[in-house]
Amino acid sequence: MHSIAWWPTVLVLAVAIFTDLRNRRIPNWLVVPFLVTGIVLSAWLHGWHGVAWSLAGLGLAALLFGALAWMGGMGMGDVKLCAAIGAWIGPVQLFTALVLTGLAGGMMALGWAAWGGFLGDLFQSTGDLLLGGKKRSLQRVHVLSNPLARKMPYAPAIAIGTLLSFLSR
Repeated sequence: MHSIAWWPTVLVLAVAIFTDLRNRRIPNWLVVPFLVTGIVLSAWLHGWHGVAWSLAGLGLAALLFGALAWMGGMGMGDVKLCAAIGAWIGPVQLFTALVLTGLAGGMMALGWAAWGGFLGDLFQSTGDLLLGGKKRSLQRVHVLSNPLARKMPYAPAIAIGTLLSFLSR
């Protein structure tokens, strides 16, 4: 389903980037039909094996990005977008996409922090979270529910990682 998934994925990612940059939201009207279509198409092409393959991709995204959302590091729109992508591309390619998404997101966060003038704060809070200094991780300073948190739209990183995963196959 690799070649069939390319254009629908590109289209959905383009709309997701636009809405995430503009409103900091990825709408359900975009993600849910994309997810359902991925499962239905997999079932049509590969039967029950295709359904299992799509659900495994969906589950991997829900597990990994769901954990990040639960910790407050990303929104549920990002989780649902990755789950829908997983339904189209399956768990193996999705794993590659998520690794590439993490790399792209990390580079974007560094650039975003440098541009915004808070690169030092970024490194300080990351060190505090990793090393336990000042117990900042217990205060949940850098979560989406905190109005003072600096929020970066993550759909562009998801798009970069996903599209690069198509090229790496």
